Amino acid sequence: MKLFAALAASLCLTLVAAAPRPAEGASKERLTIGISQYPSTLHPSFDSMLAKSYVAGMARRKITVFDPDWELACLLCTALPSYADGTAVDETAESGDPGVAVTYELKEGLVWGDGTPITTEDVRFTWEVGHDQRTGVDAYELYRRIDRVDVHDARRFTLHINKRTCDYQGINDFNLLPAHIERPIFESGEPGDYKARTAYQTDPTNPGLWMGPYRVAEVVTGQRITLERNPRWWGARPYFDEIVVRTIENTAALTANLLSGDIDMIAGELGLAIDQALAFEERHGERFQIRYNPGLIYEHLDVMFDHPALGERPVRQALIQAIDRQAISERLFGGRQPVAHGNVNPLDAVYYEDVPKYAYDPVAAQTMLEDAGWAEGPDGVRVKDGERLAFTLMTTAGNKSREQVQQVLQAQWGAIGAEVTIQNEPPRVFFGRTVSERRFEGLAMFAWLSSPQSIPRTTLHSDQIPTEENSFTGQNYPGYANPEMDRIIDGLETECAEEDQQRLWRELQTLYAADLPAIPLYFRANSYILPKGLEGLRPTGHQYPSTLWIEEWRLAQ
Repeated sequence: MKLFAALAASLCLTLVAAAPRPAEGASKERLTIGISQYPSTLHPSFDSMLAKSYVAGMARRKITVFDPDWELACLLCTALPSYADGTAVDETAESGDPGVAVTYELKEGLVWGDGTPITTEDVRFTWEVGHDQRTGVDAYELYRRIDRVDVHDARRFTLHINKRTCDYQGINDFNLLPAHIERPIFESGEPGDYKARTAYQTDPTNPGLWMGPYRVAEVVTGQRITLERNPRWWGARPYFDEIVVRTIENTAALTANLLSGDIDMIAGELGLAIDQALAFEERHGERFQIRYNPGLIYEHLDVMFDHPALGERPVRQALIQAIDRQAISERLFGGRQPVAHGNVNPLDAVYYEDVPKYAYDPVAAQTMLEDAGWAEGPDGVRVKDGERLAFTLMTTAGNKSREQVQQVLQAQWGAIGAEVTIQNEPPRVFFGRTVSERRFEGLAMFAWLSSPQSIPRTTLHSDQIPTEENSFTGQNYPGYANPEMDRIIDGLETECAEEDQQRLWRELQTLYAADLPAIPLYFRANSYILPKGLEGLRPTGHQYPSTLWIEEWRLAQ
């Protein structure tokens, strides 16, 4: 599953530290974090928002995850399953298809924030919630593939998976839920309205919902979330006593807050856009440690295939040729955010260097539209069969960099006869409904933040198109459906030989470039503006945030 990186374009961390660190428990050290959007929910299984994931990284832990070195690792389990040690065993699934049984063991001593042990009962309940499509969880495809859960004891469990895949070891999106709190709530009503009834929505400061170094202590909806050190945390004691996550909607206000002393740090995952960070570094760089970290962050335009014009491949190809993406990269971002020629980043081992590329060529774009029957109308807007080449261009309101890119796109597309209306929304609306329920009517600009070698099933396979009938599960928001792409994705999951993987990744990237289910813009870099004394923060460059290792953060003495 991919994560909305665009959801939070700005995040800053404010450090309020008194004198030298006192003896343990003597006084509080506070880290205040400002983000440009407020999470639509704190439930770990709904709404793939980076703002929520960043907060959850402090208060929750995953069973498995990619670490800062891009290696799959256990956080709650003792070891990854493997065929060598017998914890991964091939079997025949209930459907008769090839399946696999994978066994995990939870680490000893894990507890929720109220002291209740984390057990396989939580595993079983989490699967029950996710396996019921009516709940509409984001990672439904993961839960759908698990036919059943066998519980061996309080810590050991086996997942019987009905599809034998190459990435069988990881269950990164299997987000444990506290059965002792959530089961009575889930069973008291309809699965379809569980998202509104969950304690994560109605009682988010309940300590039993959390199991990280911190737990949520206060929630002021739309304004701030306060986290306090979790006394039940089993790992290394975190440095800061309290963390406040505060919403700052306008990205331009971040540097002003930083310079005024209200903000001491701007984090990369949800921080300043690269152009803002470059300008800030030029004027004030000597006061901070500033790092630019490239990552698997794909800025693009999701295309609504239901649109009568955008559903035509020649129109999509014309639109990408009409954009001077190299100029956008150089003039707005100092060349630090390279042009994307597809959905796979050159940093990823599966990148295909010879992927087809579109150069900036507005003349060719106009010719392509003419050949496809889109003739110039009396007002300059192209028309075909009475349909104007007109559409909306949407993104998150208040993001200065995206708004600048929108202006460029509007002008360059206008030059080839396309009428573009800019219509932006607050992130909670844009991601919470407009994108996730396929309500946008043209193009939606945002970024996907993914993990290494992530197979894009949820965003490109035809069985992942969200509809009201499937409770809007899946992330194929354009509504893209191509049997050839489905075949390639299915093969990537099951054909594990290296030569097969290389061939299939080449095919996927070539087909993506031809079909353009999304229009690639550029690959983003994260800019970290940190206090010179902050140590231990390790940028990951992928969808799992640095806060998952927040217990390593500290101030140098």
